[in-house]
Amino acid sequence: MAITFTVEGAVAEIVLDAPDKLNALDEDALAGLSDAFGEVERLAATGDVRAVLLRGEGRAFCAGRDISGVDPRDDDVIGYLGGLVEPLLQRMAAVPVPTFAVAHGACLGVGLGLLIASDIVYVADSAKIGSPFANLGATLDSGGHALFVERLGAHRTMDLIVTGRLMSGDEAVAAGLFSRVFPADEVTDAARSAARTAAQGATQAFAASKRLVAALRDERLGLWASMAEENRAQAALCETPDYREGFAAFKEKRRPVFTGRA
Repeated sequence: MAITFTVEGAVAEIVLDAPDKLNALDEDALAGLSDAFGEVERLAATGDVRAVLLRGEGRAFCAGRDISGVDPRDDDVIGYLGGLVEPLLQRMAAVPVPTFAVAHGACLGVGLGLLIASDIVYVADSAKIGSPFANLGATLDSGGHALFVERLGAHRTMDLIVTGRLMSGDEAVAAGLFSRVFPADEVTDAARSAARTAAQGATQAFAASKRLVAALRDERLGLWASMAEENRAQAALCETPDYREGFAAFKEKRRPVFTGRA
């Protein structure tokens, strides 16, 4: 699969470009995606990238793993999921700038995992999201169980898994799985516009919130522990140029001009 990577206006756009395979991912594609997000890390450190947009070409975002050449008798599932997919998703989640994803068509398996690892997911109303693995004798992977149980509860999660029913984009957003839903012909432009706006924002403040949201999700911080983390983050942001610029712009009744620098 081809993975394309471009940067324009401090927004890195990463594209899954194998529409004939519904952007299904093999080992090489996962390595290419990891390299792309490694480049995001490098460019974010210099301030040249301040937001990311991930999308897929063709009729689907990503239909999951490319199993066209997989023999289940000798399939290295742990090597694929644990050795390639999980490190990629962790790398995506850790980049210090907002990451946007466009979900359209099939968003399944590893494709669902890519959405889970993104900060903000704009979904086409016609998207298909769920667990189709019942027909493969396999189970949901790439973080799907955690997402569904947290947002849908145990009973609705098991219903999706056992029946193989796929949720529409409207249903997925209404259930709280992802950010916002748009008509299919508008979703990419909406995500690009939001990414461009984020790239002009206070990057360090976004990064602080991203770390705090991750801690709330992964460490289950309580109210007072979370508040203490907020206080520390705010104190650290006081030392950044954008914090001072934001206050100056407010007092001068003008729009702030943020640089994203630490």
